Amino acid sequence: MNPLVLLVEDDVRLAQMLSEYLGEAHFRTCIAGTGAEALARLAQERFDLVVLDLMLPDLDGLEVCRRLRRHSEVPLLMLTARGDATDRIVGLELGADDYLPKPFEPRELLARLSAILRRQRRIIDMPDASDGQGVSNISYSPDRSLRFGRLEIDPDTRCLKKDGDVQPLTSYQFDLLQVLAENAGRVLTRDFLLDRVKGEKLEAFDRSIDVHISRIRFAIEDDPKRPRRIITVRGAGYVFAKVQE
Repeated sequence: MNPLVLLVEDDVRLAQMLSEYLGEAHFRTCIAGTGAEALARLAQERFDLVVLDLMLPDLDGLEVCRRLRRHSEVPLLMLTARGDATDRIVGLELGADDYLPKPFEPRELLARLSAILRRQRRIIDMPDASDGQGVSNISYSPDRSLRFGRLEIDPDTRCLKKDGDVQPLTSYQFDLLQVLAENAGRVLTRDFLLDRVKGEKLEAFDRSIDVHISRIRFAIEDDPKRPRRIITVRGAGYVFAKVQE
């Protein structure tokens, strides 16, 4: 069935134009003009994607995102007309999967939504160790889960567990964690991570990886401020450490 998208946008003309454009690309769309209406629709229906404008007439888009993430991990792309990078950082910290600044080309919105869907559906293949990109000492358990001490990362169910308890991550954050874990012990640059997780060369907020890493650390580390599992290598990138627990 074609993906169902909730467009949360108070500009009626823009919302209708985007709905028609996405419809031509075989997306099904619903439109909500306020934050309250969006939260009500999300409580009643199952959507595959949410496109959320930051500026709404009632609730701020950040507040809508905050409330939504209390009970749902539906992929969310935030639209913002503000130029302040702080808004984008806060949006990512609250759980947005991506953002797009206004004004934008509908074609780019479509590309970003398609990339999010691919991340949702894709199971990242292990690189072949012979090409110099993989690591030979990482193996899956029979159920394909990656296990590191108290952590279990299951690419089939897209579930992260710590001490047996499920830890919430957005789709983007799970993919990022999976790439890091599959390459445990290797230093991965931000460019490499952006390329592997996004899957295509789209404009990327250059600190978005750092924000998502911070959220992942809260899910997997005992002390996120003193991480032992995902280590920052100054001037290089990140490494998923194979520490003993």
